[in-house]
Parts: sequence; C-alpha cells; structure tokens
Amino acid sequence: MGEVILPLVLLAVSLFTLHRKENLYDALISGAGDGLSTLKSIVPALVVLLTAVQMLRTSGAMEALTGLLSPVFRFLGIPPETAPLVLIRPFSGSAALAVGAEIMAAYGVDSAIGRTAAIMLGSTETTFYTISVYFGAAGVKRTRYAVPAALLADLTGFLMASITARFF
Repeated sequence: MGEVILPLVLLAVSLFTLHRKENLYDALISGAGDGLSTLKSIVPALVVLLTAVQMLRTSGAMEALTGLLSPVFRFLGIPPETAPLVLIRPFSGSAALAVGAEIMAAYGVDSAIGRTAAIMLGSTETTFYTISVYFGAAGVKRTRYAVPAALLADLTGFLMASITARFF
C-alpha cells in the first residue's frame, strides 16, 4: 500500500501546484532550505543527547544506577529488572527499544516483567529527546515546567505499566 500512496501524494501535490500555476521546483527548494535550517538548530542538542546515552550504557553507569535504584523501584511496585528501561526511556527511544528487547529476551514476552516493559515502551515518551527537538526547532531556551511535568507523566506511565501488567 505504501508503494502506491507516496507516488499518489507526490502526483496530487504536483497537479495542485500546476493548477495554481506555481513553480513546484522553487517550492521544493524553499522547503528543503527551511528543513535544513531547522535541522541546523536541533542537531547539536541531539548529538549531545545521543552521546550521553551511549556514554551511560558503555561506562557501566547504567548498571550502577540500576543497582542503586532497585530498592526504590521495589518500593514503588516497579519490577527492578525494568530499571534500565525506566532510566533510558526519557532519553532515547532506540536505546529504550534495545533495552526492552533485552528484557523480553531474558524474561519472556508473556512474563509480568516482559509485559511491564512492553507497556512502559508504549505509555511513556522520550522526554528529553522530544523537548530538545521541539523546543530547539521553536527556539525556546527556557523549558520552565515542561521537563518536570513530562518526567512526572513518564513516572506515572511507568507506575501504571507495572500495575497494569499484574492484571493482564
């Protein structure tokens, strides 16, 4: 289906610009220029964010944080085995998917831990990535309450995931 939709959309846009007697090539070049300027504004934040995530994983800091926070997760009712996912998800979606896959491979997709990880992946956001991309593109320098509110929403998602996985 995707092989047909994209060419049809491109054809429809081309016909629409021809009908309006606009220069399609100039519009494409202008849009590409706008896209590059947006990319220029968000790439530095993304490079720093992805570098920090990789450093956390390869340095062993992730394992140390996981061990340190395991009692807190147990107290909150979150399986400690999902701690790496809880720690990495706000920063990187692809790293979170890798951690989630590792958790499911180790404990099984139908286990309470596997279900909890799956629900966590679906009910939380890559908070810092999203904020850096959208705020960077909009030129917002002060996030004020956005980060604490988003992290609170993520914590709620993690807690609800652990509760939901117990019932299903």
